[in-house]
Amino acid sequence: MAVTASMVKELRERTGAGMMECKKALVATDGDLDAAAENLRMTGLAKADKKASRVAAEGKIALAESDDGRTVVMVEINCETDFVAKDASFMAYIQTVADNALASGAADVEALMATESDGENLEHLRQALVSKLGENIQVRRITRLSSEGHVGAYVHGGRIGALIDLEGGDAEVAHDIAMHVAALNPAYVDVDDVPADVLEKEKQFLIAQAADSGKPAAIIEKMVSGRMRKHLSAITLLGQDFVKDGDLTVAQLLKNHNASVKGMTRLAVGEGIEKKSENFADEVMQQVKGG
Repeated sequence: MAVTASMVKELRERTGAGMMECKKALVATDGDLDAAAENLRMTGLAKADKKASRVAAEGKIALAESDDGRTVVMVEINCETDFVAKDASFMAYIQTVADNALASGAADVEALMATESDGENLEHLRQALVSKLGENIQVRRITRLSSEGHVGAYVHGGRIGALIDLEGGDAEVAHDIAMHVAALNPAYVDVDDVPADVLEKEKQFLIAQAADSGKPAAIIEKMVSGRMRKHLSAITLLGQDFVKDGDLTVAQLLKNHNASVKGMTRLAVGEGIEKKSENFADEVMQQVKGG
């Protein structure tokens, strides 16, 4: 069967593959659209497997929120370059993943990837996207927050996201505190949440540091106490100065609105992933060779 332009167009619309790939698949299957689509899917699977070992530390964070605003899901999806992270197909996929995560109630990435969108599961869609864009793409993390109060959600530039469970206050306060968490990255909500071993380690460090001053023991004790308070203010949400008003701490802001933070989550794209430094000339040669 002769392969026509309309057949290539239809296959591209069905699979998202490139024009030449679609034409080759149609020629190989004698114009059978279904067989050609399956051929491209299997080719995409092979390409996805080949690229799976490559470091993917770029990407985006996306949100999906329930109609009543009481549940929000946040997902991180990684790729290899910032260029692909801005691609329209990649952006559409990450929102599909976030929407599926909310609708399905999936507890982890494995369960999420088995869910379907328009009759195709998310793993197959990921493989097709890898084939189309030529990069390793991975759905890395999913986090869900439900609240009887207010859920604050904020994503900055698609790269840093934060969720807040707020009791009392209002939606605006919840949003502002989520923005604060995204900006200043507190490690804990309050001093009571800091593990004892973390406190002790910091205290011993400050004691050793102060001992070098040669000051009397009583003075050193006061120095350590003051520096410890300053350190705890820096690493706890309630102790930090509010990002939108440096004259207020977050604790004071919450008190003014009769509110309290019950939980927080923060994700940053690529955090904890070791990026591989490659020679640019070598990288170009790998691409030329089809690596």
